[in-house]
Amino acid sequence: MIFEEKKIILKNGVEAILKTPEIEDAAELVGLMATVSGETKFLVRYKEEWESVSVEGEAEWVRGVRESKNSFVLICKVDNEIAGICDVTFKTGMKTCHRASVGIALRKKYWNMGIGSAMFQELINAATERGGIDFMELEFTKGNERAKALYEKFGFEIVSEKPNVYKLKDGTYQSIVYMQKYLKTI
Repeated sequence: MIFEEKKIILKNGVEAILKTPEIEDAAELVGLMATVSGETKFLVRYKEEWESVSVEGEAEWVRGVRESKNSFVLICKVDNEIAGICDVTFKTGMKTCHRASVGIALRKKYWNMGIGSAMFQELINAATERGGIDFMELEFTKGNERAKALYEKFGFEIVSEKPNVYKLKDGTYQSIVYMQKYLKTI
């Protein structure tokens, strides 16, 4: 899916652009994910796990999401740097097509500027405009209070918790929290 480029003004007065990633963004996207994975312990991968992702592979991923009717991906550019990325994936199975999963990652230097909120609103808009989506869902690592606050701000509610999903290098475990936002009364 292609998103019509949109300009937003951040809390610090700087202009940012929300847009669908281009093939030319592939190398920067790999770098973005390596960076954000190194800035927090709450993402699924470690920074070094992004070293095996090729620019060519990422370019193919970008091409795929641009052509897909079931994926909606946005990046936010600030001063020509990708500040963050978010996505919504629409389920396609007969029993699951009423659901949409969302995710978001943002460089630490861009936290608290309103980017996460702007991107999340566009994800919700995309799911609403698509139609047939009863609820959106997401998972976050327990303890990530910043993420939890963002999701609750947009009406997501905790449904369950799954313990010990991630095992860290130091041998400790992290649990994930599952949230849903209803777009339609069930």
